[in-house]
Amino acid sequence: MVSLDKTVPVALLRFDKRHLSKIWQIGFSKETPEWSKWNAPYFNEYRPFEDFEQFESSEISEFLMSEGCRCIVVGGQPIGMVSKSWINEATRWLEIGIVIYDEQWWNQGIATKALKMWITAIFDEIDVLEHVGMTTWSGNQAMMVVAEKIGFLKEGQIRKVRYYQGHYYDSLKYGVLREEWNAKSESFYKN
Repeated sequence: MVSLDKTVPVALLRFDKRHLSKIWQIGFSKETPEWSKWNAPYFNEYRPFEDFEQFESSEISEFLMSEGCRCIVVGGQPIGMVSKSWINEATRWLEIGIVIYDEQWWNQGIATKALKMWITAIFDEIDVLEHVGMTTWSGNQAMMVVAEKIGFLKEGQIRKVRYYQGHYYDSLKYGVLREEWNAKSESFYKN
């Protein structure tokens, strides 16, 4: 595991070809990367790509390059992504996601920093948005801790609806309102 120096900058940048190449290497070139186990059972269609050219022409690459994604860059190195997507744009229902592909950077506070930056940017960009949501599953304890750490409330728990590797898991819905975020974010930037 890499130890994060608190002075190392964490940035969210639009994906470019260099970012994609690194994300392919750390996230999509191995048979069963560790991150894919924690993304399950939502996205259990993971498959590795033999080379960068295949990855670059994939739907995953297209998604990462879209307006709804940003590359998490730590000290100049791409290590993951954040995303936003509309559940229903007409009703202003938006959810976010995050994946840190390189497990060397797990448990370093990067997800917390990246999500704080991302949610602030989303609320700044979409001034009519009143709620940002996030969905995870009961098998991903780390994501549940991060959600609560940054001020999200658990808004729903649908029991035993995610079947994965012989076990049932709950689907968990988290969310934060704009006014809650604004009140909480003042303390974020003091730390």
